[in-house]
Parts: sequence; C-alpha cells; structure tokens
Amino acid sequence: MGKIVGAYFLPHPPIMIEEIGGRESQKVSDTINSLQKVSKKIASQNPDTVIVITPHGPMFGDAMCFAMEDTHTGSFGRFGAATLKYKFKNDITLADKIMEEADKEGVFCIPFTREMAKTYRADFELDHGAMVPLHFISIDNKNVSLIHITYSGLPIEDHYKLGIAIKRAIESGDRDVVIIASGDLSHRLIHGAPAGYNERGKEYDEYLLETVRRGDVSSFLSTEKGFIEAAGECAYRSLAVMYGCFDKCNLKGEIYSYEGPFGVGYGVAEITWSDCDETESRLVEHTKKVTDGISNVRKNEDSYVKLARLTLENKVKHNKETKIPHDLSKELLEERAGVFVSLKKNGELRGCIGTIKPTTKSIAHEIMQNAVSAGLNDPRFAPVEEHELDQLVYSVDVLGEAEKIYTKDLLDPKNYGVIVRKGYRTGLLLPNLEGVNTIEEQLSIALRKAGIRETENYEIERFQVIRHN
Repeated sequence: MGKIVGAYFLPHPPIMIEEIGGRESQKVSDTINSLQKVSKKIASQNPDTVIVITPHGPMFGDAMCFAMEDTHTGSFGRFGAATLKYKFKNDITLADKIMEEADKEGVFCIPFTREMAKTYRADFELDHGAMVPLHFISIDNKNVSLIHITYSGLPIEDHYKLGIAIKRAIESGDRDVVIIASGDLSHRLIHGAPAGYNERGKEYDEYLLETVRRGDVSSFLSTEKGFIEAAGECAYRSLAVMYGCFDKCNLKGEIYSYEGPFGVGYGVAEITWSDCDETESRLVEHTKKVTDGISNVRKNEDSYVKLARLTLENKVKHNKETKIPHDLSKELLEERAGVFVSLKKNGELRGCIGTIKPTTKSIAHEIMQNAVSAGLNDPRFAPVEEHELDQLVYSVDVLGEAEKIYTKDLLDPKNYGVIVRKGYRTGLLLPNLEGVNTIEEQLSIALRKAGIRETENYEIERFQVIRHN
C-alpha cells in the first residue's frame, strides 16, 4: 500500500538561488540552510513521487490544475539563469487517481496539457513556485517523479477536500510520496515590500506559523478571509491541501526557520502526524461550525436582511417574484434610498449589486430588486444555485446622500464609502470592508473599478450607510 512519507511547507523566492540572487542570497541564509536540511530529510525518506502544490502555475477560478504531460520541464531563464534547467517524470498514474478521487469529493480538476496551454495562452513550463523548492530537493533526489498541482479560486473547503482525495489515491497505490505545500507568507511586511505595506502582515505570519507549529487545523480553517487578504500571501491554500491529506490525524509542525528581509515572509516547516483515523474529521467539524454560525445569523436577521434572503430564495427555488410583506416598517415601505445587497459564501464574496440612488418606489422594492441581481446577475460570478442557498450570508447597505469633497483627507474607509467620477466612469466602494484599512487602499480599489487612472483628475464623493447584517 502506498503512503505519505513526508510533508513540508516551503517558500519559493528565486533570489535565494545563488545563480539568481548573487550576494543578496546571503540575506536569506537561514532559509537556504533550512531547505538544505529538508533536502537531506527527503533523501532519507526515499520517495517515489513528490507532489507540489503551487500558487504560480496555470490557475483557474473553478478548478484545480494538474499538469498532465509525460514530463515536467522548466528553467530559470526569466530570472537570468537559463543554465538552471529541470526535468522530471510525471507520475501520470497517481495524478489520474487523485483526480478520480477528487471527483468523488465534488472537487473539479483540470488535466492541463501543452495544447491546452496554447489555447489559454498560459505557460506550461514549471513555475518558480515548484522549481525553487525542487532546486534544493533535486540535489539528492535526481530520479523522483513529480505531480504538479496549481491551486484554484475555489473555496478553502474544496482545497482541503483535494487533500483528502490525495491521501486516498496514494493509499490505493504503491508509491511512497512526499507532499510539498509551496507558498510565501505575507508580501507586505515592510514599507516598500512588493505588495505594499500592511501592519497586519507580520501578525499574520506569526499567527499562521503558530497554527502550523501546534497543528491547529481547526483554527487554520477558520482564519478570517480579511486577515488573509490583508497579509497579501500565497501560502494558505497550499497548506489547506496539505492539511486535507491528514484530515483525521493529530498533527504538529517543526518550524525550521522564518525570515523576511525583502518584505516577504519565508517560512520552512515540517509537518508530522500520528493517530490517524482516531479523531473526528476536521472538515466535518469545520462545516458544523459554519452551519451553526449561519443558523445563528438567520435567527438574528432584521427585516431588511430577511427580505433580501427570502426574495432571492423564492426566485432561485420557484422562479417567482416575492410579494411585499404587510408587516414591514414605514421606512421600508415609504422611504427611498440607494441600496446594496451583498452575498457571502464561506466568508468570500458571492455577489454584490446595488444602486447609488433609488430606482424604485421604496427601500423594500430596492432591496428585492438588488437581492435578485446580486444572486443571479453579478457578472463576476455564476448565478447562485439552489444547493448554495443554505450557505449564503446576506448584508444590506442603505446609502445616505453622497456629498462632494475636495480632499481625500476627509475620507475614512471605516465610516465613509467613496464614489469616484470622471466623465461617464464611476466607481463606488462601500465602507468598513474587510482588508480595506486605509484611504489609499479604498481610493485605489474604487478607481480600478471605474477604470480611472490615479493620475487623472477625478471627483470624489463620500457617503455613509446603515448596514444590516
């Protein structure tokens, strides 16, 4: 029977390869030493196959991507080191089995080929998220086969399920396998960092590495999405897949090193496990927690949120329009205002549509119109399906009158929403959104939504909202 013989969380900065970073590589000497230690450890485990989960291969919003040619090839030519070339056999048999098991879990996977890469105008060669860890590991493991998986935009629960499928597929075969979760931590540790600075970046790195050290998968799965987004990282989903491989195991992690001299956090850790199949599925535990949370939200809905939810549910389930309830407040029935209805699923946005100014005869009608549009007509998402309704959390923002301002200093992303205008182009951002903590972030997002360059002369308006959730 096949088995997992090792599991590691590894970073992927090309700069730590001497041929690329030169003297700068010395600034991450702790990381390099840790990777060399991992390489020797993996050599002693003598795997047949290494599975790498990476953020930087061809990524799809709705599917995990498996590279499916006979061989994986790549080089660091784009980083100025074309002589560093890599070639690995692809473990097609095990990759096929993983995708088969993932399908049983309801996780969609794409077998990605060179021909498909041409169609999608994507690069089929190995990405640096895979090559950097493999550069160190392959020193002592020349003949290991490789499975290359790029994670997706699917919910974190689906990434965890993929891990469950990986373990099941491995155990049905005859391979000894090492799992590598490739990812860098916060990209926002210092001013001048690649993704800008965020004061929560360092906090995130400390938090995440502590969950790894303790093997605290329950806390990991419950990490607030806004916290992850504020950190600007690319490790969370890779780790989720790895953790799924050990769903019913007791875990702990050994942190080999952590450093971030360039403003990006690089962590190296080994995951160990014991007493598998003796604990409750953490996914079941997490799902119950989420379900209980939504149930509590439903119990505390006010009339605004309840109206939005019932309107969308009636439309999706029965394709019927909802009649205005008779017991609504005078404000809902007689006053007019712009309204935004937002839907979230698993903590992530699932739809949001609104009106800056009223377009119907009452706030109630505005809510009903925009609830249906948020669920079925938001161009960023597929229409909500019936099986999703029990997983949705709603919020309703009733907009106050917008006022023109002449300096951005009068903005406050926690208390004021912003509208930017340039001719016919308009962008709006609601206040008090997760991951939007500064005026600069708020304006940048609103301008991007409007298609307005920051260097253009544009008008700014601010507004307040009453949020119902």
